[in-house]
Amino acid sequence: MIADPRAAKAELRRMALAARAADGDAEALTRHLAEALAPHAGQVLAGYWPMRDEADPRPAMAAHRGPLCLPVVAGRDMPLLFRLWRGEALQPGPWGTSHPADSAPEMRPDILIVPLAGFDRAGNRLGYGGGFYDRTLEMLRSSGPVRAIGLAFGCQEVPNIPAEVFDQPLDLIVTDRGALHPAG
Repeated sequence: MIADPRAAKAELRRMALAARAADGDAEALTRHLAEALAPHAGQVLAGYWPMRDEADPRPAMAAHRGPLCLPVVAGRDMPLLFRLWRGEALQPGPWGTSHPADSAPEMRPDILIVPLAGFDRAGNRLGYGGGFYDRTLEMLRSSGPVRAIGLAFGCQEVPNIPAEVFDQPLDLIVTDRGALHPAG
């Protein structure tokens, strides 16, 4: 048992983000994500607008045949909400995020692309420590099926992330090296 999972996660996050800064193959990442999304044509897809040097889902999102939505940070310690996005200009949000205007209709995604600071082969993820996606996935999964697809460069893989009771696992991880079906 790990004595302090938060400290362990912070160190793994630091390692994964340092590796991410080395970058990866963005073209291969887009190709693998588009392949993973193809069977979900017509379903509501939630992506994200990348910040910092996050893996960019936008080219694969543009190829998706179905409604697109983007997350909105509703507040600290709250699940994300999602608003329809048809390519219009985005509004600035907290912590450097960008989201559709408040006038855009709220949506419930069927497929959720999740940004990753790091991941392991069991389907555990590291975000930035705010818990937004864990709360969101817990809420969405309590009301019906949703598929969580983590997106990262292969270099962001870390060994054995200590999962806590509130951590929500990924259903699939897509990297520039291919799709990974968690062993967890």
